[in-house]
Amino acid sequence: MADQTYSIPLRYRKMENLHIVFWLFKDISWCMIWRPLGIAMIFPTLLIAIVIAWRTRQYMSELCHNLAITVWIAANSYWMISEFFHFDMNPLFGEYTFKHLAIVPFVLGILFLGFYYIVWKPRHKDELETM
Repeated sequence: MADQTYSIPLRYRKMENLHIVFWLFKDISWCMIWRPLGIAMIFPTLLIAIVIAWRTRQYMSELCHNLAITVWIAANSYWMISEFFHFDMNPLFGEYTFKHLAIVPFVLGILFLGFYYIVWKPRHKDELETM
């Protein structure tokens, strides 16, 4: 196994690097409260995350981690929008606010990773994976 390699085609790597640029612009816009740019950056950031997850679906380790990243971006984007439009602190129920709805995709990401590490990986010890 030590001599096995996992390589990424250059065009995929370029897309992944561009993904980081979009993600940083989205988060910088959130920090600086630049609403139009922040909202605009959600779409390429989320779209590329979905494409990356799709392209890595042949390796369960890559798929689960990339799905976790995709729902993390979705949660993060919802949270940003809730702050931009000032409904983040509006009561939802009890002590929970609309910002707390971001926990749903965050937990989904944890479930993807939990499935991989707790269920799939122990049952497929001999299969070639990236993790």
